[in-house]
Amino acid sequence: MTKPILRAGLAALVVPFVLSLSAPAALAGPIESACLRSDRAAANRPLCGCIQQVADMVLNKADQRRAAKFFKDPDAAHAVWISQRPADDAFWDRYKEFGGMAEAYCAG
Repeated sequence: MTKPILRAGLAALVVPFVLSLSAPAALAGPIESACLRSDRAAANRPLCGCIQQVADMVLNKADQRRAAKFFKDPDAAHAVWISQRPADDAFWDRYKEFGGMAEAYCAG
């Protein structure tokens, strides 16, 4: 009777630890994922992770998904920048704030 209880207790301690080892990759946000997939020479896990941290502070999830597309398609960023739509202007203001903060916070 004590062996199953001991096994269950051990599993309760070990499983969360093992899962935490793989959690960072599984929890990568859209900005970090796009950064890591980009063809930029400076893209690496610490830098992309830092940029994601700033995105988490400044951008909501929808803004992050939208901004992540800019890594693959820079013309999309230009289209938003020249747009006359108020929603695009508001997003662009948030995106500029994010870019400035990321540059200041993550430049090493």
